[in-house]
Amino acid sequence: MEASRSLREASLAERHEKWKARYGRIYKYDVEKATRFEILKKNVEFIESFNNGGTRSYKLGVNEFADMTNEEFRASRNGYKMCFQQKSPSTMGIKHENVTEVPTSMDWRKKGAVTRVKDQGKCAVEGINQLKTSKLISLSEQELLDCDVSGEDQGCNGGFMDSAFKFILLNHGLTTESNYPYDGTDGTCNSEKEAPRAAMCWKIV
Repeated sequence: MEASRSLREASLAERHEKWKARYGRIYKYDVEKATRFEILKKNVEFIESFNNGGTRSYKLGVNEFADMTNEEFRASRNGYKMCFQQKSPSTMGIKHENVTEVPTSMDWRKKGAVTRVKDQGKCAVEGINQLKTSKLISLSEQELLDCDVSGEDQGCNGGFMDSAFKFILLNHGLTTESNYPYDGTDGTCNSEKEAPRAAMCWKIV
């Protein structure tokens, strides 16, 4: 039993090294490395237990967040961060249609209006564009971070969805993600990458 545990520990340690190389993770101190390894080990055990249970239609996998606790992940990635004084929708020029009949549920994936899962780090323009044009195009988030800088939005530090929509409208759309790839940092607007526009924003006045 002890030998089996030691082999598994060695295997996990080797996986940890490969994981660090893949995601460019560097630990400055041995104590940090040991702590992160223990967290990763617990996460891997949970993932394997979940997948072996076979009770869900999906499986979990090890990704770049595997050495973080759930609390750390939630603190760094989840939740709306209010950076500015909230403006009411009426002051932002957004129209809402009068809707009388609303379905109890809607799976937009089945309508082809959802792109692959994206890690955007720290709005639904693609979906509404698909519903309007029947073309599902993955648009550039990085263009918003780099180029939507004349108003109140602050790139990776937060902003308003409706301000982003207005930027897209005034900008005559966004280019594709492949043309202006996401790197998760605030950069300088690249006008060459911005063209050509792939989709515009709908329902903004």
